[in-house]
Amino acid sequence: MAEINKATVEQALDAVINPRTGRGLVDSGMVQELVVADGEVGFTFLLRREDPATLVRQARKALADAGIPAPKIAVKDPAGPPAKSHPPPQSTQAGTVPAPTPMAVAGVRQVIAVSSGKGGVGKSTVSVNVAVAMAQRGLRVGMIDADFYGPNIPRMMGVYERPGIDADKRIVPLEAFGIKLMSIGFLVDRDAPAIWRGPIITKVLQQFLHDVAWGELDVLMVDMPPGTGDAQLSLVQQVMVNGAVVVTTPQEVAVGDALRGAKMFEKVNVPVLGVVENMSGFIDPTTGMRHDLFGSGGGERLAEELGVPLLGQVPLQAGLADAADKGRPVIVEAPGSAAAVMLGEIADKISERVAKVGLKLPVLE
Repeated sequence: MAEINKATVEQALDAVINPRTGRGLVDSGMVQELVVADGEVGFTFLLRREDPATLVRQARKALADAGIPAPKIAVKDPAGPPAKSHPPPQSTQAGTVPAPTPMAVAGVRQVIAVSSGKGGVGKSTVSVNVAVAMAQRGLRVGMIDADFYGPNIPRMMGVYERPGIDADKRIVPLEAFGIKLMSIGFLVDRDAPAIWRGPIITKVLQQFLHDVAWGELDVLMVDMPPGTGDAQLSLVQQVMVNGAVVVTTPQEVAVGDALRGAKMFEKVNVPVLGVVENMSGFIDPTTGMRHDLFGSGGGERLAEELGVPLLGQVPLQAGLADAADKGRPVIVEAPGSAAAVMLGEIADKISERVAKVGLKLPVLE
């Protein structure tokens, strides 16, 4: 690897063009207090409110491509914080979101969103089992249930208590199968409907990200709701997301919706790590014949269109739903089953993809 010096860093950063100025980041005066020492790089990034928030991610990617995978970046607004009487709008008719500056979650190395375009494809099942598989492999894992209108993680993980508060007045996450958990389902009654507008969703997600005592985590998995709404936009505005995993079923109606979800992440410069095809056929245990109950090939076609890997195809499996209802992920209940083995392989491939895209986040002190 070539020696890292200030000239190398500045050259990489100047390759990222700020659309406001039409010049590179360094030439635009956005990079201040640049320090390069012992292979470590740190600097202050001056991001104005009129600048795209994605410039921070672009800067990280440019440095990663230059062999600098984990710079320490302090993002500041040179104009100071906005006046409280004029909060930024959450969205506009043109689809542009004047976002707050994304930042790392204290103590968390990687943030991974698990998303789908439509409901009912088994996204939460994939999220839970992949998280458990990562924990079984020795990683420190946390999970946020960001499906505020239909939180399923409490039931699927068999945890129903209310979380406590620590001495610093932060929420203490609950734990199951070695995973730290946070869900709105822990805070409201089971039969209470979440009749919330977007600003409330944004505030709750912000609290789950920054007001929970996560401690030191290697991975924070975020189980997203279906679609491309307030929760998805709030996540990418508030935190640096390492990558997104898109879950679909083989049928075309699911693939089309999943494609729109994946394109949303691409537009905000979050890399799509790959596609998981769930409900990918059923093997009759008596005859050994495969039955494609929901069609076939949808996951492969979606991955090809997005230019990302097909991380795995999870088969339908008898008893999987019953185990989930009892709070027993299939990777725990039946670790030798075809679905559990495939979900473990998917967990490994996700970890490999995160490392390959080179977007490790610094751990904040």
